[in-house]
Amino acid sequence: MLLLLTCFTTVIVTAQSPVKKYFPDNTVFHENINYAGDTLKKHLLDIYLPPHASRLPPLIIWIHGGAWMLNDKYADMGYMKNTVREFIEKGYALASIDYRHSTTKPFPAMVQDCNRAIQYLYNNASKYGYDKNRITLVGFSAGGHLASLIALAGNNKMNDFYFDGKPGIFKISSVVDFYGPADFLAFGSDTSINKPSEPITILLGAAPVDRPDLARRASPVTYVDKGDPPFLIIQGEKDASVPNTQSRYLNSWLRLAGVQSKLIMVPGAPHYGEMFDAEWIRREVFSFLEQTLKKQ
Repeated sequence: MLLLLTCFTTVIVTAQSPVKKYFPDNTVFHENINYAGDTLKKHLLDIYLPPHASRLPPLIIWIHGGAWMLNDKYADMGYMKNTVREFIEKGYALASIDYRHSTTKPFPAMVQDCNRAIQYLYNNASKYGYDKNRITLVGFSAGGHLASLIALAGNNKMNDFYFDGKPGIFKISSVVDFYGPADFLAFGSDTSINKPSEPITILLGAAPVDRPDLARRASPVTYVDKGDPPFLIIQGEKDASVPNTQSRYLNSWLRLAGVQSKLIMVPGAPHYGEMFDAEWIRREVFSFLEQTLKKQ
């Protein structure tokens, strides 16, 4: 199985936030913003800002993992705490978003939610103080899948990926994909992903073997073309949940299309954990961000 309020409050990070300890003490935190104008708890996002920014910072949008049916906007921060802290210390803005789980509504509901959250962040950049034209998506496992799918499908006419059927006006500058599934049709055997209880079947609302059209539609590799943003793809060599061939396929398709892509296979690493927060990986991540988010 994959491991995969309409008002806002502006405060310095307080004890109410379960991730307070991962951020510098002077981080500015906008908490539980409803990006959809409704009352759903899964339509909330948080914004973390560096203090005293000399210019509008780029925006990193954090998309959590959890097999599309678990966790929330705080997930993955615990084992990535050094990376999270360094985002703020290096002058990046960070937004972490919630989305509806597949057990509530299947694909493409969570894609619609993520796109809606990104559009909200784009529309309200001047209110909160970051650069709407420099946005990177960072996703983990199921969140890596969503980040990749959103970025790659953005220049396609996928109207049903948006809640109102109208494509967003935002542009994604780059993607950091941590061990996200990329091609459901190349994922595994019938017994591994086609059972009713398996996350991909729940995500799609049908087994991939029964609905290969849905599996293809939900696969990031389907939308690769030369107009896509740069990718940094990171996965564990010993990942027992998402075959590392998924990252290899995505990297190869991107490179064949002429898109900038780098794959980092972490020696001995499992599906997730502190090995991905290592200093050498952080150097790769921040080098990639510096390159792809340069001020135009």
